[in-house]
Amino acid sequence: MAGKLKRFRDGLRRKIRSIINAMFRKKKDLKIGIYGPVNSGKTTLANRICVDWLGEELGIASVIPHETREIQVKEKITMKADGKSLTFNLIDTPGIATKIDFENFLKYGIKRKDAKQRAKEATKGVIESIKWLDNMDLVMVVLDSTRDPINQVNITILGNLDARDIPLIIVSNKIDLKSSKTGVIRNAFPSYRTIGISAKQGNNMKDLYKSMLDSLK
Repeated sequence: MAGKLKRFRDGLRRKIRSIINAMFRKKKDLKIGIYGPVNSGKTTLANRICVDWLGEELGIASVIPHETREIQVKEKITMKADGKSLTFNLIDTPGIATKIDFENFLKYGIKRKDAKQRAKEATKGVIESIKWLDNMDLVMVVLDSTRDPINQVNITILGNLDARDIPLIIVSNKIDLKSSKTGVIRNAFPSYRTIGISAKQGNNMKDLYKSMLDSLK
């Protein structure tokens, strides 16, 4: 009984938030954030969206952890799908991590002094990313579909979004790889909408765009 009551209350809060968002949507710029753990493909997704609708990239994607260490924003993106359109600001955020060790950068040939600076900047970026959550109208949580989704970072991100009642889509990225397991992510987090894509190859982007529009009706 307690569980049903909690679900009812949660659903009611989401409906109220949706109504409020709809009332004020025309009066402010919509903000869609891209969040997720390190190297899940967040900037690659941001670049894909920007290229599809603006013809230009947003940032630099790299195999080096925490290449994105500051909030990156691309304004006034107009997306169209199923005869509908949506104009929004896209926010690409640094990878969320519970611990950032400068030694992790040394294996990529980065000098010790520079590695320490990167770690410092990355830590600051994570803090800023969490602060920006309160400004989001929708968040895409990008997960690497080749990795185990059950970990402290992912649970922390989803918990922060739930606490703020922010609409979210789980983006299961890298489905072009043989080891991809989007089904595992869906089973791990059955309460959320999960869309499998390849940001790098552009697979299933139409499904993601439709889901984004549906989430912001």
